[in-house]
Amino acid sequence: MKSLFNIFYFLLFTLLVSCSNKAYLFTSFHEPADAGLRMLYSYDGYRWTDLDTVFLKPTVGNQKVMRDPSMLQGPDGTFHLVWTSSWRGDRGFGYASTKDFIHWSNQRFISVMENEPTTVNVWAPELFYDDVKQQYIIVWASCIPGRFERGIEEDSNNHRLYATTTPDFKTFTESKLFLDPKFSVIDAVIVKRKKDDYVLVLKDNTRPERDIKVAFSNSPYGPWHDVSKAFTDNFTEGPSVVKVKDRWLIYYDAYRKKTYDASATTDFVHFSNVSDKVKVPEGHKHGTIVVVKKKVIKKLKAAVRK
Repeated sequence: MKSLFNIFYFLLFTLLVSCSNKAYLFTSFHEPADAGLRMLYSYDGYRWTDLDTVFLKPTVGNQKVMRDPSMLQGPDGTFHLVWTSSWRGDRGFGYASTKDFIHWSNQRFISVMENEPTTVNVWAPELFYDDVKQQYIIVWASCIPGRFERGIEEDSNNHRLYATTTPDFKTFTESKLFLDPKFSVIDAVIVKRKKDDYVLVLKDNTRPERDIKVAFSNSPYGPWHDVSKAFTDNFTEGPSVVKVKDRWLIYYDAYRKKTYDASATTDFVHFSNVSDKVKVPEGHKHGTIVVVKKKVIKKLKAAVRK
C-alpha cells in the first residue's frame, strides 16, 4: 500500500511540475573562470542540468575572467549580467545585457571605486531590482586597507559591502558603503519577502566563521539589523536564493567539501539542510537563479544543439 501511495505522489508531483509554465536558470562558471558564462536549468528548482556551453566569454577587466555572474531580468524583458572581472586590481566589474542569450550587448567595465584609489578588489557584484523606486541596486564587496577595524584577517582581506544604483545601466549614483557589520563580509544577496520586508543573505568572511548568515531591513537600502548566527557549516560561500512554492531555497558552495549544498526556510529564522534533495552538476560555481518561462529554456536548448 505504501509503495502505491509513493507512486501516486510521484505522478502527482510530476503532473504539477509539467503543468506549471515556470522554470529556472542558474548562472554559473567553471574554474579557472576564464572561459565565461555557463548556465544550468531546472523545472522544479531542485534538480539542475548543465546546458554545457559557454554563452559569453569575458573581455573586460585586468584578468578578463568571469566569476560570480549575477543576472536579473528587467521589467522590459532584458537580462542584465554583472560579474567579477579580476581577483585583484579592478575597481569595477563587468557588465553585458541580452534578450535571448545568443545576441549580447558590447561588454563594458563599470568603474565604481575610482574615488577609493587604495581599493584592493571588487568582488561578487549582485543585482537587485527595486520595484518601488524602479531602479537597480548593485551590491559588491571591496577591501580598503586601514579603513575598518579588523580581526585576524589580513588588512587586504577585510571586506565591507558597497553599492550603487542605476535606472538604465548608463548612469550610476556615487558608490556608498552599504553594510559594515563590524566583520569582514562578502557575497550578499538582497531578497524581498513582501512590502517593507527584506532579507540580506551574506557570508561572514572572518577566519573563525567563513559561513552564511542573514540580516533584516524594511528597505533594500538598509540599514540592516539582527545579523543571525550561521545557518551553514564553515567554509561555505556564494549564496543563491530562490522561492519554490512556499519555501525559500538557499544554494551555496561548500568549497572545503567540494559540494554544492542547499538549505530551506520559510521565515529566514529556522533553516533545514536539504542538500540530499537537490542535484547540482559537478563543477558549478557561484551564480544567481532567475525565474523564467519554460519557452526560454526550450529556445536555449535548441540553440545549444545547433
